[in-house]
Amino acid sequence: MIGASLSFLDTTIVNVAVHTLLADFHAGLDTVQWVVTAYLLALAAVIPATGWAARRFGAARLYVAALVVFTVASVLCACSQNVGMLIASRALQGIGGGAIMPVGTMIWTARSSKAQIGRVMGLIAIPIILAPTLGPAIGGLLIEGMDWRAIFWLNVPFSVAGVVLALRLLPMDKGGEAGRLDVAGLILASAGIVGVTYGLTEVGTAAVIGLVAGGSALAGFVAHALRARRPLLDLRLYGSQGFTAASIATFALGAANYGGMILMPLYFQTVRGESVVVAGLLLAPTGLGALLAAPFTDRWGAGITAFSGAAVLAVSTVPFVFLSATTSYVLLCLVMVVRGIGFGLSIIPVMTAAYRTVPADRIPDATPQLNVLQRVGGAIGTAALTVVLTHQLRHPSTPGGQADGFGTAFLWVLAITIAAALPAVLLAWTETRARRQPDAPKLRKATAVQ
Repeated sequence: MIGASLSFLDTTIVNVAVHTLLADFHAGLDTVQWVVTAYLLALAAVIPATGWAARRFGAARLYVAALVVFTVASVLCACSQNVGMLIASRALQGIGGGAIMPVGTMIWTARSSKAQIGRVMGLIAIPIILAPTLGPAIGGLLIEGMDWRAIFWLNVPFSVAGVVLALRLLPMDKGGEAGRLDVAGLILASAGIVGVTYGLTEVGTAAVIGLVAGGSALAGFVAHALRARRPLLDLRLYGSQGFTAASIATFALGAANYGGMILMPLYFQTVRGESVVVAGLLLAPTGLGALLAAPFTDRWGAGITAFSGAAVLAVSTVPFVFLSATTSYVLLCLVMVVRGIGFGLSIIPVMTAAYRTVPADRIPDATPQLNVLQRVGGAIGTAALTVVLTHQLRHPSTPGGQADGFGTAFLWVLAITIAAALPAVLLAWTETRARRQPDAPKLRKATAVQ
């Protein structure tokens, strides 16, 4: 739980520092946003290899190693003297953070029955939901009280505690036969992810080159994975309609949620002129809403709950499309509570549904893919929305004009959220159809026992 919380916390804790970094490093938003995007990209690039590495070296040993890398990188981030060093250190931090969550999930799910998956995912929901939404508030307090480097020093004592507890409490299995690492698959997948995301952050020729190169690499990865005897990621899992729907929804929800999280702290600081502390605290209602939703993430069918959450998320995004320079803070906080509820009711049930569609021995193959999709969605959403916002703020100099620019960016968030609701409908339909099968009474009995 410590490692997972730190990994997700660092996904958004830096968002509130973007405005400060712009001034300290005298750099533009298109450059500083890579402090956020580099972390997400490195996360996504390393996750595909975690299934193989966990089988080869042992899940608990890999978890400890990842936490050590995360700790060292956090120190380097805190000691960065320029934006280039900070971006590079964040990428290293993402390599460590990227392995923490999927490997932790493997450790949890390997010791759980299918009937317990909902309860396990409820535990996993704590860092997934609370850490990213509370990150800006914690970051704001640290930046105001000290400086932006404090948000990275914060990781060190908790990371050390996590390593000590893992060594004492987790069974340090030695791993076993995992076959050879699919190096070609890893290179193609990583190049594709980075290329597509880079293309979305650029304009003109650079954008075309990035998108074409990234898209070609991803196409090559798919062709390679379907032919390889032991591929890095087993794409045959997508033969399951339920797993495919859950995966698409996971990607779109990652883009809508993590991409949208970079907008509000910038709005409060740029348009409303608030301090970094106030901007961070004003984002806390989202975490409150997510916490309120936590008890209900496994109460009904995962598909129905996920669709309901996506619908709530979409409706609660509409008011942000009409942001002005004088929008009531009370209204914004209330809407953010509702948005947090939608977040909590969507992302966790979608992942729960995905795990329930695959056999227990395929969990190590499914876990990296779901984590990749969520993090890549977040990286692409952050990059794309940053480009939209940068373009919108290029000319307006008045608070009203800048607020309109943020409203346009949230219009894109709304579109992405609506897109996420569509596969959730398919997921709900698949789930309903499964209940009508002859073994449905057994499924209902298992749910009742749970």
